[in-house]
Amino acid sequence: MSSNKDIFIVLTGTGTAFSGFIKWFTKADLNHASIAFDCELREVYSFGRKKMHNPFVAGLIQENFIDPFYSSANCSIYQLRVSAEEYDTMYNHVQGMMQNQERYKYHLLGLIGVLLNIKIDRENAYFCSHFVASLFEETAVQPVNKPSCFVTPEDFALSLYANKIFTGKLSYYLRRAQRASARPSSLPLHTTSVAARMMRMNEDRTEGVV
Repeated sequence: MSSNKDIFIVLTGTGTAFSGFIKWFTKADLNHASIAFDCELREVYSFGRKKMHNPFVAGLIQENFIDPFYSSANCSIYQLRVSAEEYDTMYNHVQGMMQNQERYKYHLLGLIGVLLNIKIDRENAYFCSHFVASLFEETAVQPVNKPSCFVTPEDFALSLYANKIFTGKLSYYLRRAQRASARPSSLPLHTTSVAARMMRMNEDRTEGVV
């Protein structure tokens, strides 16, 4: 059995007014970053809105990508291989934070710090890409070569281009992942992850799959 596991960085763009506001800081079309611990995107975490229609109530969340809010969202998905120990370290860290979820706040001032290249500290506060990047600090995997407080979604896109497994509509990826997870695989046992099977599927190439 392999001692490695896969995690996924998901960049999304929803086209909302608040998304446009964040885009002013990040200069990226896909301006929200999340971390997923499974390729079907069932366990996805980030810092963002807690109420779908109120962007000003924000903090640590587990995202539900099948919510209609994401029905028209665009995304890019990046797959990273880490050791089982590193996977468990990051996953357990997130679960520990989730147990004290209300303690964590969205760090809007941190975005201003990125714009000015100034570190603005606030206890228990993150913006989305800051949170995702911070989870790698206790591992040997460093997706972006800069402090986590300065990492933007676009930094992930540029640094992890070779790790991209999908770009297109998020709803399309979720449908493909569901089909792939249910489909028996003819691949060797060590490559039978859903992500690997998706890369081998030849149907429905109407939207961008890398």
